[in-house]
Amino acid sequence: MARVPTGIPGLDELIQGGLLEKSTVLVSGGAGTGKTIFSMQFFYKGAEEYDEPGIYISMEEGATNLWWNMKNFRWRVTELERKNLLQIYKVGTIDPSKFKNKFEEEVNTIKDMVDDMGAKRLVIDSTTAFGMWMESESQTRYSLFKLNDALKEMDLTTIMTSEAIGGKKSFSRFGVEEFITDGVIRLYFKPPTRALFVRKMRGTDHDKKPHPFKITNEGVVVNAKQEILWESLE
Repeated sequence: MARVPTGIPGLDELIQGGLLEKSTVLVSGGAGTGKTIFSMQFFYKGAEEYDEPGIYISMEEGATNLWWNMKNFRWRVTELERKNLLQIYKVGTIDPSKFKNKFEEEVNTIKDMVDDMGAKRLVIDSTTAFGMWMESESQTRYSLFKLNDALKEMDLTTIMTSEAIGGKKSFSRFGVEEFITDGVIRLYFKPPTRALFVRKMRGTDHDKKPHPFKITNEGVVVNAKQEILWESLE
């Protein structure tokens, strides 16, 4: 199957050249581990290096803050936005009692954006905020399944972010995200060490060890040649 380069130096070496085209991958970790920067880089580099339009769906931060954060790196954000290769869409707060109709409206809005710009990449940041709008855990699980199905129908390669709670063996906030996605990449930060671990990647003979990464002025860089001991992680 076709591979989608992530645009994150060192990562594709660990996953046989990139993400599977049209797959959905969960990127999880605790606060400050680099989830948003990681997903922004996937979004941005798709447009800059591979001419693949992308949409960044934010459940929490507004577009202004996200654009500002991206401009802290050496990224040509404004130019690519003007060319309609990058778009950020902020989903408004959803009242749990009106969730069904609002959810369908938001999915249709995303579909229209995808069709309008011919998007190939999508980021959902984050499933944690999405789940907080639900009335129950069962509704959260059902809604995440529905969301993933809707994204599959759009033929997008998608990254979802999630908080991970409960230590280094936790991979999501609600305990369902890692099962509905095709891949899971866990980020760790125990100062001064940052590490990345590919927990699963369907259809891929992926690396099975945690590796160090840095956040530089160019973005995330993974050291695929060096390994990290599990004992050194949180």
